[in-house]
Amino acid sequence: MSNYHIQSYEHYQKACFEAKANPELFWNDIAKDHFIWRKPWINVLKYDFSKPEVAWFEGGQLNITENCIDRHLPHRAQQTAIIFEPNDPKLPAKQISYLELHQRVCKFANVLKSKGIVKGDRVCLYLPMIPELAIAVLACARIGAVHSVVFAGFSSTALATRIKDCDARMVITSDGAFRGNKTLDLKSIVDRALEDCPNVSCVLLVGRTNSPINMVKDRDVWIGPELEKASYDCPIVVMDAEDPLFILYTSGSTGQPKGMMHTTGGYMVYTAYTFKNYFQYVDGDVYWCTADIGWITGHSYIVYGPLLNGATTVMFEGVPSHPDYGRFWEIIEKHKVTQFYTAPTAIRALAKQPLSFIKPYNLNSLKVLGTVGEPINEEAWQWYYEHIGKGKVPIIDTWWQTETGGIMIANIPRIIKEIPTFATKPMPGIQPILKDEKGATLDGAAEGSLCIEFPWPSMARTIWGNHDRFRDTYFSSFEGCYFTGDGAVRDVNGNYRITGRVDDVIIVSGHNLGTAPIEDAINEHPTIAESAVIGRPHNIKGQSLCAFVIPKQDGINDSEDILQSVNALISKDIGPIAKLDRVFVVSGLPKTRSGKIMRRILRKIASEDTSNLGDTSTLLNPEIVQEIIVQFNQSK
Repeated sequence: MSNYHIQSYEHYQKACFEAKANPELFWNDIAKDHFIWRKPWINVLKYDFSKPEVAWFEGGQLNITENCIDRHLPHRAQQTAIIFEPNDPKLPAKQISYLELHQRVCKFANVLKSKGIVKGDRVCLYLPMIPELAIAVLACARIGAVHSVVFAGFSSTALATRIKDCDARMVITSDGAFRGNKTLDLKSIVDRALEDCPNVSCVLLVGRTNSPINMVKDRDVWIGPELEKASYDCPIVVMDAEDPLFILYTSGSTGQPKGMMHTTGGYMVYTAYTFKNYFQYVDGDVYWCTADIGWITGHSYIVYGPLLNGATTVMFEGVPSHPDYGRFWEIIEKHKVTQFYTAPTAIRALAKQPLSFIKPYNLNSLKVLGTVGEPINEEAWQWYYEHIGKGKVPIIDTWWQTETGGIMIANIPRIIKEIPTFATKPMPGIQPILKDEKGATLDGAAEGSLCIEFPWPSMARTIWGNHDRFRDTYFSSFEGCYFTGDGAVRDVNGNYRITGRVDDVIIVSGHNLGTAPIEDAINEHPTIAESAVIGRPHNIKGQSLCAFVIPKQDGINDSEDILQSVNALISKDIGPIAKLDRVFVVSGLPKTRSGKIMRRILRKIASEDTSNLGDTSTLLNPEIVQEIIVQFNQSK
C-alpha cells in the first residue's frame, strides 16, 4: 500500500515506523511514484545540522509548474483549478480551468522573459488576492525566477526592506486593491518603496481598481497589453531539486526580517504529501483556504499543495465581515466547499456574531475543517465544531511555520482523533522532541522547547544572504536539532499541544510579529526614550500588542495621544497589522544587570497575572516592578 495517501490509523502507524526506520527509502518512494522528474536524484538526503546544511533529492531535476499544471492536462484540462471569489459579492465568481491556468501562466512567464527575467533572478510580488497573484507565482517558478511575495498590507518601508534584502530586479503590483468597503492604493506604496531600491528596473502593473496612478517612465508597464501579444507556449526551465523556489520573509526577534529560502524538489514533495493527507482531498472536492498568498499558508495550501494534487482551490479577495458576517458561509454554500481552512482569529471574530449569520446557509458539503496560524482555544474550537461542522465534521488543528514549509503536527481527519487545543500527532517523517532548559531530551509526558531532530523535505535551507543567522537562530540553542522557537506540552499518548513562542515573537491574528522592529518604530517618537512591546491575551486576536514606554520628560502621561501618534509611525514603518492596542506610560522598565529588558515580567503584568513574577531581586532595578504594577492599574 502506498504511503502517499494514509487511509487508516494502522496505515499511519506503519508509515511513521517506516519513515523513522528508513527515512531515505520512505521519501524516495513518495517522490518517485507521484511526480514528474526530468532527471532522477543521486542522493535522497545529505545533511549536517552543525553547519547546518541539508539537501534533498540531490542531483534530481524537475520543474514544479510541470507538476502543478502540465501533467494534469491530459485528464483535467477542463477541470476548475482556481475559483476566484471577488471582494464584491454582487460580482460573479471566476472559474479558471487547468487548461486556462496553463495558458495564462505561460503568457505571464513570457512577459517576464521579455523584460529580461532569467533563472535565479528575484521577483517581488505585491498584489491583492486576485488570480494574477497565483499566476505570477507560477510564472516565476516556470522560468526559474525566485518569487518573493510580500503581503499587500505592509508599508512602503517594510516593502523596501524586503526588496533590497533579496535584491529583486522586478516588482509586480496592481493599481490598487479592494478590501471590504475600502479601496487601497498599492501603487503609491510601491513608488515610495522604490525610492530606496535602485536595482528594480521594471514594475509590472495589473489593473484591478481602475484608480488613477502615477506611471514612471521607462520603469512602469501595464501587463495587460504585454499579455495580449505574449505566446501561449512557454517551455519549462529545468531546475535542480536544490535550486531556490522562493524567499518569504518572516519576523524575527531582531529588527531585520528573515528571508526564508525554500528550494524546489523537497518543498514540492512535502507540500503535496501533507495537503493530500491532512485535507483528505479526493477528486471532485472543492478546497478553500482563507489565508493570503503573502504568507506561507497561501504558498503551500492555496497554490502549490492543491495544484500538485490536481485540486480545485478557492481564492477569496475579501474579508469575512463584508458585506456582513455571513460572507464565509455564503461562499461555502455557493461553491459547495468540502475543506475549509482558516485562522482561529477569524473563528473567534465570527463566533461573537449572532447565529443568524450562519442559519441561511447550507454547510452540508463540508468534510474537513482546519485551523492555522496559532493554537486554537477550546471555546472557539467548540463553536467551530458545533455551528460550522454541525457536530460531525472533524477539525484539524495544524502546527507549522514559514520555516518548515508545510504542516508538521496535526490530526489527520477521521484517522487521528481530534483533541481540542491539541495539534496531536506528527506527520510521518517528522520527529519532534521536547528539550528542557539544560538541553536534555524529555521522555514521556512533558513540557519543554519543541525541536525537530531529523530533516524533512520542505524545511528552509537558509536565511537569504545570512547563513550565520540561520544557524544561530535555529540550530545553536540545542545541539543536533532544529529549534522551532515554540514551547509545547506532550501528553502520555504522545499528543502535542503548542503553548506559544518562547522568544520575542508575538502572534497576532495568526501573523508572527517581531518586537524589535515595532520598538524601533515607537522609539522614533520625539517624546519617547525607550519602549518594550509585549503580547497580551486578546479574546479575538489571540494576542494584542501593547507597549510600555518611558517618556523623555516627566509629566507626559497621555497614553491615548501617544498611542495614536505611535501607531502612525508603526503603520509607516511596518504596516497596520503591527499597530498597538494599548500604551502604558511608565517611569522605567525591569532590566537585568546586563541591560536586557525582562519582557516576561511585563507580560505577566499586562495579563494581570502578578501572583508569580519569579525572583525579581536579581534585577538591576527591582523596585520598578511594583511601580509599573501601580502605573498599569491606574491606566487600565
